[in-house]
Amino acid sequence: CYVAGHPLSKGNCYFEVTIVDTGVRGTIAVGLVPKFYRLDHQPGWLPHSVAYHADNGKLYNGNPVGKQFGPKCARGDRIGCGVHSENFEAGVTNVFFTKNGKEVGLAEVAMSAEGLFPAVGMHSMGEEVKVDLQAEWFLEDNDSMMMVDSHEDDWGRLYDVKVSGTLLEYVGKGKSIMDVGLAQARHPLTTCCHYYEVEIIDAGEKCYIALGLATKDYPKNRHPGWSRGSVAYHADDGKIFHGSGVGDAFGPRCFKGDIMGCGIMFPLDYILDGEGVMDDLDQLG
Repeated sequence: CYVAGHPLSKGNCYFEVTIVDTGVRGTIAVGLVPKFYRLDHQPGWLPHSVAYHADNGKLYNGNPVGKQFGPKCARGDRIGCGVHSENFEAGVTNVFFTKNGKEVGLAEVAMSAEGLFPAVGMHSMGEEVKVDLQAEWFLEDNDSMMMVDSHEDDWGRLYDVKVSGTLLEYVGKGKSIMDVGLAQARHPLTTCCHYYEVEIIDAGEKCYIALGLATKDYPKNRHPGWSRGSVAYHADDGKIFHGSGVGDAFGPRCFKGDIMGCGIMFPLDYILDGEGVMDDLDQLG
């Protein structure tokens, strides 16, 4: 475990680590620890420390048992960690983490008198990182305030789904076919932004995860693909659902760690008109 010589401060409240090589297992952790942290333990495992672990995307907050937090990280990825400058006087502060410049989420951590020190842990042969203790992240023009993107504005509708940075978590009852959680983006796909991806961080009990496209007024208690004006690829059975509750065999089943993508191959002469894709989808079914 590496611990920096100085804690984060108001003038230097963020740092980044670039993964040069994941080695055998990619067990790289980035976070904050107290001044006299034990160097034979990963950051986040012991009290008063917190860390985002690259190999499993989990957050460890003073506990050797982590909680699902964000995507896994690989060679070439940048993991960032920081504290909002206005929080340094508080006894408890919000620590935020980023991946490749985009916020992953927040964690509440107790602030000791000595402060919180940048730390990097590695746990398998061949792991190599580059540490930038002077990194800056989305500073405003006056350099006085750090901008944090919660990603909540990306979503037009959220039903029984919790947003934490780039992480979507189902928080519904899951007792019946009507207990569907829906996250629908605020904006439709366009010729400039025609594709998106979702990584399965945790498959839950049955991996009832569906990825697709739907009309703006799509029913909140129906999986994408089940009702008119939608199409979706379902992870649990690999079927495609196209405006019907009965799916057709389409592709492989998807599991934890898989990345599912969805996009539109627009014709070269396509012109987006009004609602564009949403109007086109309304004709489906």
